[in-house]
Amino acid sequence: MKPSGKALIVIDVQNDYFPGGKLPLWNADETLSHIVNAIADAGKRGIPVILVKHAADQAKGAGFFIPGTTGADIHPDILKAAPDAPVIIKHRADAFNGTNLNAVLDKSGIEKILICGMQTQNCVGLTAISKNARRYKTAILPDCCTSETKTVHAIALSGFGDIVPVVSRALAFG
Repeated sequence: MKPSGKALIVIDVQNDYFPGGKLPLWNADETLSHIVNAIADAGKRGIPVILVKHAADQAKGAGFFIPGTTGADIHPDILKAAPDAPVIIKHRADAFNGTNLNAVLDKSGIEKILICGMQTQNCVGLTAISKNARRYKTAILPDCCTSETKTVHAIALSGFGDIVPVVSRALAFG
């Protein structure tokens, strides 16, 4: 299969964001299903998937994503859907900041990034508008993101949509 020049970046789909976790998000299970479908769509088209995992610093007051806890683990459905995907460990909201994400993308000849995950208003959006993301054609997949509330999710998509395209999964993989 010919390389697509696209990559799907899946940000912070970690157990603490689900029911029973330290910070369950609105619509987390449905969003997870959409992300798993996006990973399948990417696989059918030869689009690489990159997983991003946040490792919080408990010494700085972080209450979730503490390394070594099950809450910090990437959700098992994501790992099952993308078992060979590289995992980028980040310590800041922007997945490019202090990581090798650019190097991973460059090695694969990526020109366009499709971003999804958790939370829309924080790590997803801040990665999408990052100075480093400007090197790529960037889009956010709205049904593959969520926040603490539906309202926060909608406001974040509206705001980030003024800067980067917010596109349906069908359009992104069409």
